Amino acid sequence: MMMNKGIEYKLTGDAQRARINGWHCNLPPLHLGKGAKHIDVKMLKKADRANVKMLSNGDYDSRFAIGFEIEKNAFHRGAVVEQELILGYETDSSCGYEAVTHILPLLPSCKWRSKIYNMMHCARRIIEDEYSPSNGDCGGHITISVEGKTGYDVQEAIRKNCGIVYALFRHRLTNGYCRNDIFMDAEDVQGLYTNNPRKYRVTKVFDDRLEFRLPSRFQSVKQMMRRYELMYEILDYSFNRPNGSHAHFLKKITPIIVSMYEGDMDKVNMIMSLAKSFRTMLVTKKINADVKRWVNPNDDVYLTDYHI
Repeated sequence: MMMNKGIEYKLTGDAQRARINGWHCNLPPLHLGKGAKHIDVKMLKKADRANVKMLSNGDYDSRFAIGFEIEKNAFHRGAVVEQELILGYETDSSCGYEAVTHILPLLPSCKWRSKIYNMMHCARRIIEDEYSPSNGDCGGHITISVEGKTGYDVQEAIRKNCGIVYALFRHRLTNGYCRNDIFMDAEDVQGLYTNNPRKYRVTKVFDDRLEFRLPSRFQSVKQMMRRYELMYEILDYSFNRPNGSHAHFLKKITPIIVSMYEGDMDKVNMIMSLAKSFRTMLVTKKINADVKRWVNPNDDVYLTDYHI
């Protein structure tokens, strides 16, 4: 009797995915959020089932998707090979090199998510600083999408719940690569970023997705997993509970933040307090006293309301 193992991911054999290519080499990504089997999702809680779609053939697609950019100063010798997680490797002008993941399903706890986490562990020699070092020049961009929604739709839906992202990565709010459009209200899409001095924003809006440029570098697999979980909660709460209270949202994500800070409750409480203050800033579009130290109020990129 053949055991149903659920969705399986295989390498493509494409040699370009096993070498370092030039910047923005535009290798086509695989969408790994399509074609899961019942066994992959059967343990989903009822509240989470809205985020997977059952197809006519009995397979499942993920409603939410995510991708990561892993910027490094160097890659571990022998680690640049084709991997199930990684779309490809390329040079990067800001820090040296980057690995870009395929389009991944963004899921709550289930067998399908465990398969994605296993991919991350298999790519640890690329992700972990122990093998592939990074420094403060490196970022950890995260791209998210929702089926049937534009990047602008996603930005509008999640803005009020993104104070936690600002709190976690507040030190990058004055970084030249991600400091613009601090209120997350720009409407333009990717075609208008060419030669635009204000293209380096907190979020970058595309037709079908939203890129967070604010997150810091990836230093460990655990870190990537926690950020994955946080992004799921942000999308789930924003789209499925649009009128839910911010206090309830913070309660839901608290275990993730506790894990990020390894149980240091002083740090957790500080982050949660800042998340509330940054949320106020995002909702009112005014820099308040609690967040002023993390931004530069004398820089006109923060104070100008621009829609290019």
